[in-house]
Amino acid sequence: MIQVKKIARNTLLVFISQVLYYILTFFTVIYTARYLGADGFGILSLALSITGIFAMFIDMGLSTFMVREVSRDKSTANKYIPNVTLMRIILSIVTVIIIILMVNVINYPEIVKIVIYILTVSIIINAISGVFSYVFQANEKMEFLLISNLILSGSMLLGTLIGVFNQLELLYFAYLYIISNGLVFIFITLSYLWKFKRPNINIDWSIWKPTLKEAWPFGVAAMSGLLYTYIDSILLSIFQSNTVVGWYSAAYRLMLVVLLIPNTFNTVIFPVMSPLFKSSTESLKLINERYFKYMIIIGVPLGFSTTFLAEKIILLVYGAGYTNSIISLQILIWTMVFTFVGASFVQVLQSINKQLIITKIAAVCVIINIILNLILIPSFSFIGASVATVLTEIVLVSYTIYATTRLGYGISELNVKKDLLKVLLASAVMSLFILYFNYLNLALIVILSIIIYLVLLILLKVFDDTDKLIIRNIMKRNT
Repeated sequence: MIQVKKIARNTLLVFISQVLYYILTFFTVIYTARYLGADGFGILSLALSITGIFAMFIDMGLSTFMVREVSRDKSTANKYIPNVTLMRIILSIVTVIIIILMVNVINYPEIVKIVIYILTVSIIINAISGVFSYVFQANEKMEFLLISNLILSGSMLLGTLIGVFNQLELLYFAYLYIISNGLVFIFITLSYLWKFKRPNINIDWSIWKPTLKEAWPFGVAAMSGLLYTYIDSILLSIFQSNTVVGWYSAAYRLMLVVLLIPNTFNTVIFPVMSPLFKSSTESLKLINERYFKYMIIIGVPLGFSTTFLAEKIILLVYGAGYTNSIISLQILIWTMVFTFVGASFVQVLQSINKQLIITKIAAVCVIINIILNLILIPSFSFIGASVATVLTEIVLVSYTIYATTRLGYGISELNVKKDLLKVLLASAVMSLFILYFNYLNLALIVILSIIIYLVLLILLKVFDDTDKLIIRNIMKRNT
């Protein structure tokens, strides 16, 4: 159970990091959206969507590859740091050229182009500093990731408050991303030099081909995921307007807040799952089974509660100027539910070197999403984009589960039905409470709903002996 305690410690650290990050980012988004209005917020969101996609092109799967390889053999870090850094510099140059060509072909207004160029610089800075971050993650030193997240989100919020107080222009809010990522770069670089040996600047061309060959499926999968996540904003900007992008992005940003939960598990568990592929298949299966169970326990009620509380949430967070975002949030939240459901299976495929499967289905999903958006956006605007996103996620998760099961790492169908039915029943009762007492204060509804849901889980005996054993061992001070 030493491994369980280690996972628990790192999960707690990363969870604290992610919670603080998302809280600070949440308020940053609120102040930015309210101050800039739907049009200005739409421009900034569009730029973030475009550069977010290209950030994955710069990464090209090298982040996941490095974490996997260094977690298996810590001595390889010195080999990968200089080579991966140079690879990313080259990919950054290619990215800049592509972005310049793209924004001019689409013929965006000048202000939109400038914002996109500024954010491009910020993702390049982040790409370089990320190389050191992956070594910390592979070595399971999560406290450094916690601090870097706080520096990023804290500086963004502080800068946003300064901008709002001094009534600064849109470009100022774009430059904040360069400043914040620059601070993270300084911190993570100095921390690495303090904690680890200084890397040798040794460019080994012989490892480039095998490294890129192994890494690119991770990269294509991630970039495909971001394409069908953000392509809707780009298409909305082309077929509709920046204001519509603002309405859609307001809902989307709220939805992405809940990603802190699977992201926390992924960051901590992936370095643990990767070595288990070679050492203990049964342990890998157990982690997958429990991960899946905990994700549906959290994800399903989240979908129901957000659907019924969307109006209160949007009006509280953004104000009356974003009422059009309500229906979008009610639809988009179900994308997150399916993301929760499929999270453990994605990690298993990456851990057992089957990332090419994820790459193939993700590429197919990009095509599906683009087609759906082209059909739905002209007639249904941001509502059509929301529906397209959910449908694409359903396809992605369904095939991922099928592929993992076919490889022998699936979950007992009986256990799935048993756990899912209990979770659905508890969620249904909780939803009835929300509907009946919808007139209450939002915070009070949320607190009471959580209590009711947890009590129902206990009464329905959702947590079995294995869950209790895990919890007991996590809480023990000694193994």
